[in-house]
Amino acid sequence: MSNDFRLGGDLVINRMGFGAMRLPTSSFLGPARDPETGRAVLRRAVELGVDHIDTAAFYTSGDGSVRANDLIREALHPYPAGLVIAAKVGPVRTPDGAAQAITDPAGLRALVEENLETLGLDRLDLVYLRIGGMAPPPRGESVAARFEALAALREEGLIRHLGLSHIDAGHLAEARAIAPVAAVQNHFHAAKRDDVELLRACEEAGIAFVPYFPLGGGHDDLAVGDRLAEVAGRHGATVPQIALAWLLASSPVTLAIPGTGSVSHLEENVAAGGITLTEEDLADLT
Repeated sequence: MSNDFRLGGDLVINRMGFGAMRLPTSSFLGPARDPETGRAVLRRAVELGVDHIDTAAFYTSGDGSVRANDLIREALHPYPAGLVIAAKVGPVRTPDGAAQAITDPAGLRALVEENLETLGLDRLDLVYLRIGGMAPPPRGESVAARFEALAALREEGLIRHLGLSHIDAGHLAEARAIAPVAAVQNHFHAAKRDDVELLRACEEAGIAFVPYFPLGGGHDDLAVGDRLAEVAGRHGATVPQIALAWLLASSPVTLAIPGTGSVSHLEENVAAGGITLTEEDLADLT
């Protein structure tokens, strides 16, 4: 299986990317991490061949003093050729640190412009419309008006490709009737496989499937289990590395965006992209 993926049909990227959420803080409302460490992680990621960074303007420390987009710009701008930066819009931070959804076209435009400004870009390679919170995707809730607003910004040239996050198959079909969908970002990992059918739908359409919390997170944790540990032992690898390798082996359209605030952990994650699981491994992990 190839280590590369053609995002949106025209952006060739390494399937092992990087998620920026944990750069400012280890948890959504946690204290700020050292920004210089965050910048070092980003520089090392690019050195290791990472060319896909997933971020959002609302990825900040609890006090707002450290922001992922600022770290990305400070560490990497002017950006190396071929670096793809994806952002998600919809949620914003309220003064008490909670998340609030923005749904009106003017509000979504402002969020896109905020990401452009803070990242120092004229156009975002990929923008996800994020709906809902951490509960299961809100079935039956229309995404049409919001997706149409982002599609209009794509026509203006502010966005190259469009994506959806935290959705179900109905949302995907509704959005695809409006404009092309290049990527879907849902909660999925080796111990949480609820969205296998959605993954297969993305595979059939050539749409990237980009799990958030690929090693567990939010309100759940990766269940280690004997099977992951047994396969890890065969490869002389860690359990998280095998979990990432399983994600990449699960479909040719799956991209991994593990996040970390540690250079050593980053190196461990990226090395997982070089692990090839055998048929026996995959059978044991089914």
